Amino acid sequence: MEWQAPAVVLGVRPYGEAGALVTLLTEAHGRHAGLAKGGASRAQAPVWQMGNLVEARWVGRLPEQLGAVSAEMIHPAAALAMEDPLALAMLAAACALADGSLAEREAHPRCFHGLVSLIARLPGGVRRVLPDYVRWEVMLLEEVGYGLDLTACALTGSTEALAWVSPRTGRAVCASAGEPWRDRLLPLPAFLLGEDRAGANDPSGPAEWLAGLRLTGHFLRRNAYDGQRNSLPRAREMLLDRLAMLATDSAKGQGWE
Repeated sequence: MEWQAPAVVLGVRPYGEAGALVTLLTEAHGRHAGLAKGGASRAQAPVWQMGNLVEARWVGRLPEQLGAVSAEMIHPAAALAMEDPLALAMLAAACALADGSLAEREAHPRCFHGLVSLIARLPGGVRRVLPDYVRWEVMLLEEVGYGLDLTACALTGSTEALAWVSPRTGRAVCASAGEPWRDRLLPLPAFLLGEDRAGANDPSGPAEWLAGLRLTGHFLRRNAYDGQRNSLPRAREMLLDRLAMLATDSAKGQGWE
């Protein structure tokens, strides 16, 4: 049994003296692990960096075996993001979430292509990518069976002035209907409603992205990570912390780009 396909490196762990246990995300084979012989060596280690896009080849005698994996570099995302702490944090968070929430060997082509798109666009500036990263987390929730319903108000049926999300049901609530319970609801940033798109004229900023991450984080923690308070991957928490600092600086009028 064998396959060859483009893949995103989600995680790497040392194995033996010079090997590495590698987890990949592919379009057709989903989250798939393999043993990279010599993966920790000086020659191969740059390939097996989290977030890199590679052309991977997996070989095993039986489909259920761990199998051996090898790869050639397509796009060195980890190295390109190394000088931008926010870009590196976003890359690490996306890979950790995909690795921790997607079922093994179950195809999720939308998640794969969404992640590849984020990785490919990072060199153009993380500000252009962050709104779509939050949208990618919304899509990840859909893929694991816990999608949000942001189409209409759960209380009135209105599609206008949607401002909140119920932390219990994941359904949107309009501003007027939700006002009496605003302290119990999660803010719904406008960019998640398609009211702007990432780009040069994108009006959203760190405060809105932070609200988006808190929204998706609530449902990821509850539904994909067994509801434990501190169960999200550390990389995801680090991205939230970094964005919280940027939101604070932005509110004070300090530059952050």
